Amino acid sequence: MPTPLEFAQRLRDAFPDVVAAPTEFRGEATLVVSDPARIADVCGHAKAQLGFDFLLDVSSIDNYGDEPRWTVVYELYGLGHACHLRLRTSVGEEKGEVPTVSAVWRTADWHEREIFDLMGIRFAGHPDLRRILMWEGYPYHPLRKDFPLAGKPTDLPEVAFTRAAPLEGGPFVTVPGGKDTIAREPRARTAGD
Repeated sequence: MPTPLEFAQRLRDAFPDVVAAPTEFRGEATLVVSDPARIADVCGHAKAQLGFDFLLDVSSIDNYGDEPRWTVVYELYGLGHACHLRLRTSVGEEKGEVPTVSAVWRTADWHEREIFDLMGIRFAGHPDLRRILMWEGYPYHPLRKDFPLAGKPTDLPEVAFTRAAPLEGGPFVTVPGGKDTIAREPRARTAGD
């Protein structure tokens, strides 16, 4: 049975113009795809020819301050050979778009929607690229490194806790302050009532 590094080398051999030499760290093989426009081709080959039939995850990294700004990471797994493979590609802020791999693995659909919603990276050809966590019309992408930790105010009334959260101060909510953690415990407050 081939090792992850051997699978990575086979994939590199199939795409020598866009896939860099594989790197290995602690038994994990990683390939960098230099042209993000080719990521769907590389992924399709990995599935069809090398047996990586399970997309574990698609994630993104914000390299704020560097260009290209984002790295998109694909974690692949082959159920038949039990090997993992990691693919990485970078996309600049100006274009901010990579092709979808949802035609290769249907499960990529929600992963890509989450990345679009929280990072703002677009996936060309995606069948339903809309927000998955934030509401439609929200103008920001909250996992970007330049998004303030305290959040941004909203101009939309009745959205995202413009008033007190429903459980605030309720019997199951820990309260701030108190002399110790036991005093902040909700059950301690109701025990003496």
